[in-house]
Amino acid sequence: MPSSAESARIVGSLGLPGDLLPRHLRPLVLEALADTRVVLVLGARQVGKSTLTRDVAIRDYPAQILTLDDKTTRDAASSDPTGFVAALSQPALIDEVQRAPDLLLAIKESVDLDQRPGRFLLTGSANILTAPKIYEALTGRVEILNLWPLSQSEIERTSENVVDRLFGGTPPLIAGAPVGREAWVTRATAGGYPEARLRPSLRRSRWFRSYLTTLVERDLRDIADAHKLHQVPRLLRLIAGQAAGLFAPTNIAGRMGLDKKTVQSYTDLLETVFVVRRVQAWRPGIGSREVQHEKIYVVDSGLLMHLLGSNESRLSGDGQTAGKVFENFVAMEIARHVDWAETVARQYHYRQRDDEVDVVLEAQSGELVAIECKAAATVRHSDYRPIEKLRDARGDAFVAGYVVYCGASTVPLADRIWALPVGALWQ
Repeated sequence: MPSSAESARIVGSLGLPGDLLPRHLRPLVLEALADTRVVLVLGARQVGKSTLTRDVAIRDYPAQILTLDDKTTRDAASSDPTGFVAALSQPALIDEVQRAPDLLLAIKESVDLDQRPGRFLLTGSANILTAPKIYEALTGRVEILNLWPLSQSEIERTSENVVDRLFGGTPPLIAGAPVGREAWVTRATAGGYPEARLRPSLRRSRWFRSYLTTLVERDLRDIADAHKLHQVPRLLRLIAGQAAGLFAPTNIAGRMGLDKKTVQSYTDLLETVFVVRRVQAWRPGIGSREVQHEKIYVVDSGLLMHLLGSNESRLSGDGQTAGKVFENFVAMEIARHVDWAETVARQYHYRQRDDEVDVVLEAQSGELVAIECKAAATVRHSDYRPIEKLRDARGDAFVAGYVVYCGASTVPLADRIWALPVGALWQ
């Protein structure tokens, strides 16, 4: 259960009276509004998109505020998109725009006639730009920004971007950090959905149960004409069992009695609503990455714990579950930092014969950072041997390697390789 001070901060993040938690995406939203006609903030339901954009629309960039969760507004937007857009005062914030996708085509027509920046700030709980006609219509007119569940650095109100720090080649120097499961289990179990964090364990599980029902019955049905959506909760549980591992749709299909293509298409839907995330394997040749096995993660560690039917006490005694949840937790914390880092980078994993590195970050310059996740308080040579091989193979392009672990201090392990306490991701 969060402390009373943290509860006050989280309540603020829900748009209720309180001290609003700062979101790292906010400066990027303001920058985009200054030079781009349409700004689209995408993310899972209940991560704080409405709170962030409404606050921007009220305090920083005054705009008319509308939500398509309101049936009257949604019906008007759907029945006459062009007339709806023409009647808006400018600028305008339109929340949950995926509920009337044809509205985006009307917005495209409007911003082609009037090309001033910052005319529309939109939010969506589904990546509607996966629809080809909408993607093509808004290409060159829209900047897309992803809002994730709260990162630990946002919860702790720290502003340093860990991705920029890691590419700087100088690790955060941590000493006296909590050791063992105490370093991360409570944080991972609580996750980053603001409202879920306000609840104790049992109530949080019930919140996630309702969340998944809403996801299937509304969000997925808004974007998909599928007949077996009732299978999605089971699919998510099976994906959770593979979390932080290689995505194996054939295995899941066999267990569900579905064909592989159906599992892949439903997983695509879950990625479209920002519940799961697939990560490609890194290879020196860019083209070869497309044919390598992907890893799959559940975007929020609290949701992952719910899907696994696990709790804090189980993590303390189940090493296999702890390792899976720890890697998922670390990899998704890094993913949150990638999106607002000054270093433009992409996130991969690495797998070559018997060597595996959990996270590889590649900057546009070709520079690499390698990260191994270790849910233990000690680090052995075997834990970073694959990082050494990658370092030796890439030479000067290799900036640094890290074993993120549950120990107390930053420790040099080898040339350009360190053991790094997990708390470095938010301290």
